[in-house]
Amino acid sequence: MLNLQKTTPLDTDYLESLGFVWHTDSDESSYISDELVVISEDEAEAYYEASNTLYDMYVEAAEYVVENNLFHEIGIPFNLVDVIKESWENDVHWHLYGRFDLAGGVDGKPIKLLEFNADTPTALFETAIIQWAMLKKNGLEEESQFNALYESLVNNFKRLVTLEEDVSTFEERYDGWNFLFTSVKGNSEEENTVRLLKHIATEAGFSTEFAYIDDIEFSVEDGIFYEDKNYELWFKLIPWEDIALEESDLAMLLTNIIKNQKAIIFNPAYTLLFQSKGLLKILWDLYPNHPLLLESSFEPLEGKKQVKKPVFGREGGSVSILDEKANDIAHVEGDYESHKMIYQAYTELVTDSEGQCYQAGVFYAYEACGLGFRKGGKILDNMSKFVGHIVRDK
Repeated sequence: MLNLQKTTPLDTDYLESLGFVWHTDSDESSYISDELVVISEDEAEAYYEASNTLYDMYVEAAEYVVENNLFHEIGIPFNLVDVIKESWENDVHWHLYGRFDLAGGVDGKPIKLLEFNADTPTALFETAIIQWAMLKKNGLEEESQFNALYESLVNNFKRLVTLEEDVSTFEERYDGWNFLFTSVKGNSEEENTVRLLKHIATEAGFSTEFAYIDDIEFSVEDGIFYEDKNYELWFKLIPWEDIALEESDLAMLLTNIIKNQKAIIFNPAYTLLFQSKGLLKILWDLYPNHPLLLESSFEPLEGKKQVKKPVFGREGGSVSILDEKANDIAHVEGDYESHKMIYQAYTELVTDSEGQCYQAGVFYAYEACGLGFRKGGKILDNMSKFVGHIVRDK
């Protein structure tokens, strides 16, 4: 049985003082669980090793897609293919961070990859700041987590300049690039997540600014501008596939800005390859029966319980669980039905005594660096809860 530890919850005034304002769900229940998942050092190490292994596999799979021109097969919009190739082939386009969603890893269950949120992953603020604050509030050992996410991001921002593992040369090589951080208006979760990343980049030594996407100017010849200032580096918490499908003119502008080397964009366009759940099928082709993978196909899996999900989607939208006869036994409504679908072998999530399902999220920033959990129903949707963790030997 899953090992949980009850905690005193963080009050809303304190959460808001940290900038965490999305603490209450639409049904007035707390988004942050008042329990911690207790894991062992061996389990934390297993999450670390699995995520590092998976990232290397994703790189190989993405290279396979590029070399064999399989962009259409995994659902990549045609108007991003050029910018994906451009960013993939140039080392300056550094992947800043992503989050693996994993089943198992606790209670004796094997770790299995569900998907990789590589472009615009959520739960950064919760993982890096809130679950650490939960330990502090409850008088628990603050180092007792698999959670170096904040520090890893500081170092990965420095690697945008050094382009190498060792960041000790950062100061002497740093030439003062300007870094612009952007979100859409009206979404406090996205805005404050971007502002946290801006803060981390400032700590890493960059000159930073925040702006809403509507207030930015884009020029093929001159790059990216805000209030008449040019920015060589741009972070956008706006999914690449949304830009491709809803802002095609912007997609073309950004492609040419990158080709003309007028700006570097984070996360890079090639992270859309990782983000596409279509890559799960490529991974299965390249690494059949790998212990970290679940069988995945663009066609229904014959005679197997499976999950049907769009290659691009969020918060469980348009996801179904199918039984062995391909009958729909669970479904979450969503706006992603028009996307290509992937079929992935079903695996049971770890559950607590009330039947709530737990899914691990491991952040990756140059290496696996931070663990958090979400709990909810069989399909985790936008009403799932964030659950922190504590590492101790059982």
